[in-house]
Amino acid sequence: MSKSLELPDCIYPCHPVTNIAPSAPTPKHSLYLSNLDDQKFLRFSIKYLYIFKKSVSLNRLKSSLSRVLVDYYPLAGRLRRSFSLDDHKLEVDCNGEGAVFVEAFMDITAEALIEPSKLPNKSWRKFLYKVEAQSFLDVPPLIVQITTLRCGGMIMCLAINHCLCDGIGTSQFLHAWAQHNTTTQAELTITPFHSRHMLKPRHPPIVNYHSPGYTRTELTPQVNLLKLLQSQPLVPTSFTFNPSNILNLKKQCVPSLKCTTFEVVAAHTWRSWIRSMNLSLPSNLVVKLLFSVNVRTVLNLPKEYYGNGFLLACAESTIEDLIENNLHHSVKLVQKAKSTVNDEEYIRSTIDLLEDKMVKTDVSTTLVISQWSKLGLEMVDFGEGKSLHMGPLTSDVYCLFLPVIAGDANDVRVLLSVPDSMVQTFQYQMNKSWEEEKENGYHKHQNPLF
Repeated sequence: MSKSLELPDCIYPCHPVTNIAPSAPTPKHSLYLSNLDDQKFLRFSIKYLYIFKKSVSLNRLKSSLSRVLVDYYPLAGRLRRSFSLDDHKLEVDCNGEGAVFVEAFMDITAEALIEPSKLPNKSWRKFLYKVEAQSFLDVPPLIVQITTLRCGGMIMCLAINHCLCDGIGTSQFLHAWAQHNTTTQAELTITPFHSRHMLKPRHPPIVNYHSPGYTRTELTPQVNLLKLLQSQPLVPTSFTFNPSNILNLKKQCVPSLKCTTFEVVAAHTWRSWIRSMNLSLPSNLVVKLLFSVNVRTVLNLPKEYYGNGFLLACAESTIEDLIENNLHHSVKLVQKAKSTVNDEEYIRSTIDLLEDKMVKTDVSTTLVISQWSKLGLEMVDFGEGKSLHMGPLTSDVYCLFLPVIAGDANDVRVLLSVPDSMVQTFQYQMNKSWEEEKENGYHKHQNPLF
């Protein structure tokens, strides 16, 4: 594991904060957010961190951002409650108010940041300006901080409201911004599709399927693993799986089972996470794995659609079954969950289910995985080359699958924070080979969970 690096403070010029409005008039209206956009689970900003070897002109970045906000004008608006529909429902007031753009300097080099960036700590929050706001609704949907470095490199940190777009949408927006920054071409390669009405619920709602990833708020979970974990100091952990490691995992799926890299690494991470718990948990406790599945193709959404076009698939198992059975068993659970979501009626049923505002994502006994490794986020180039690093600003109890920029195109980096008391065991479980497991055995009486 890389040693955590405490960063020096950012130095700000006299007037570091600029409001970047669209460079041309934009439509003024309320943008409807679908039930996939407007989940309480998504009411936060995703924070991306890029490290570039060379800086880009700040004035040019501001100008190109102003231009791209003409195309992506909802990102220049503000969230508000939709009192005309339901005061629990959010919408975007497309008022052209603008994005927040912040300039800073830090006395450090890009090279010094590369390795430590794999395990970000709280001091990395210095790379993102904190907007003082009374509530989540008062935070602008798009905040950008550009920090130039002593070596001539730059850090680009962005906070993008998850209610407006998912990872695919964010990648689309960033590539559009980069296109405007590197060319005088007026038309974007992909123009954004704004309307979310294709994902409106049916009236009346028709809920024909059980969605195990959701629960009603009045139900109290038997055990809340999330709260137990978050009550302890969390330590970021990072694991890189190269093609050889991934092939080794797939070979563990005997009898023969065809599976994707995501399926096998997700199943392995889920099992390792549960096996590392130093808690006395009932063996019949049902634990879950939630992971995002892109549903754009199933629903025939336009390729330009940048709103939330994913659903959370849910694999579930008792602790005993997850631990006692082999990796093949866990992968099949992941595949089953994934295939369930790839059904239009199931998706529509879930959208209708979310009309009930008492329904929320069940994270009480759940590992949540989000895949950033196949979104093209690391390919963004603002004119001075692709980034040396792309990842989240901070690490959390939610797991991310990230691209490995300096490695093989098929490498996957797993980033997840766990309690300090769990780090050593989690590292062992994630790195342990199947041959070791078969040789040494892994029996119920050996597991501290029971």
